[in-house]
Amino acid sequence: MSVHGSRWVDPAPLEIARPRLPWWTLLPRWVKVIISPVVLTWLVCWLLFQLGRVVVRYPLTVAVAVLVGWVQAAAGWWVLAFTLLAVVVVLGLWRWRHPLSFGRFVVPQPRTEFRRLSVYGCQWRMVMRLSDLVKTSRGKEYRPKLGRVRAEGWRDRVRVRMVKGQAPEQWELHASGLAHAFKARSCRVRVLKPGRLELDLVHRDPLVRPVPAPALADETATVDLKRVTVGQTETGKPWRLRLLGTHVLTVGVSGAGKGSLLWSIVWALVPLIRSGRVRLAGIDPKGGMELGQAPEVFGRVVFDNGPDAVALLEEIAATVKERASRYRGRLRAWTPETGDPFILLVVDELADVIAYQTDKNLRERANRAVQTITSQGRAPGVCVLGLLQDPRKEVVSFRHLFSTRIAMRCDEKAQVDMV
Repeated sequence: MSVHGSRWVDPAPLEIARPRLPWWTLLPRWVKVIISPVVLTWLVCWLLFQLGRVVVRYPLTVAVAVLVGWVQAAAGWWVLAFTLLAVVVVLGLWRWRHPLSFGRFVVPQPRTEFRRLSVYGCQWRMVMRLSDLVKTSRGKEYRPKLGRVRAEGWRDRVRVRMVKGQAPEQWELHASGLAHAFKARSCRVRVLKPGRLELDLVHRDPLVRPVPAPALADETATVDLKRVTVGQTETGKPWRLRLLGTHVLTVGVSGAGKGSLLWSIVWALVPLIRSGRVRLAGIDPKGGMELGQAPEVFGRVVFDNGPDAVALLEEIAATVKERASRYRGRLRAWTPETGDPFILLVVDELADVIAYQTDKNLRERANRAVQTITSQGRAPGVCVLGLLQDPRKEVVSFRHLFSTRIAMRCDEKAQVDMV
């Protein structure tokens, strides 16, 4: 006891944690002797497994380290130095003479291993904890496991095994934080299979520079209407759009690039247009500012949203019904062997025709005709390519009839979900 003023105060009790020994230390000696070979075997297998993981994750680093050690041990330091110098010279000449092939075959693997170790491996645990993607149960921490990493220059693809009980939506909520943590411009979450994700950590836009137009094909060239090449994807692969058996709705603000998509489709279809296998029809309510650039490629084109435009829509709707009656009992879908041309109806500023038209009678007729074409034109070989800026239901109440919808640059995030 101690004195505090005029009172006796009991000291605080001394609390010392009782040391806990591993359970196997309490086993009898003869049991330890029996299980020791099993434990050693398990330990060797575990070490081999860890070594295998290192080899799989860093194959180039391990191979170079083994090769350098072997050359040094077999021939000495001078031979090793000259060998490394020769390799550097060869790689430098390769990069100078053929930079594309060098970037394709040499750069990806070293870049992948370097970024896995320096960017993801070193700070994965800390980022997962600070992003609240780690779970704790009964004092044990469960952390998402870092899987395969592929660095492609403009983006890193990182595969992740989620913790039990996690949902992809949790990762989408933290996507912005993950992008900043790993020094990326954006992060996209993609589900590979149950329990597995792939993070796309984008560092730059690979489509900043315009893609050069391909050479114009002649009339004898064949174009697959199910795989029309209209551009290039982020990965450098061709972007192919299906026209046969679908209708396409493209949404974007003014200047988003809807016209580029339109003329890319027309450019790809030129061989079929020349040979008469594809017929274009167009409506441009802007007075021909868009379709008037090449009116000769269209079989029929109207430069307003008045009676002529509605008459063209009703004519194509009648063609849909006429073809369907002829194909009944013989065909389930249009084919080039029918002798009928594939019809592509291009409507620039679709909202001007079906929503902004001040004449109620013309507006209702245009709506009925477009709905007839989009609901029944797939099988008879008619496709509608509609371009507009406002995707709201009040403007296009039947947008669900367009089975292919493309969202370009929009004003609001909600518009992407509308498309």
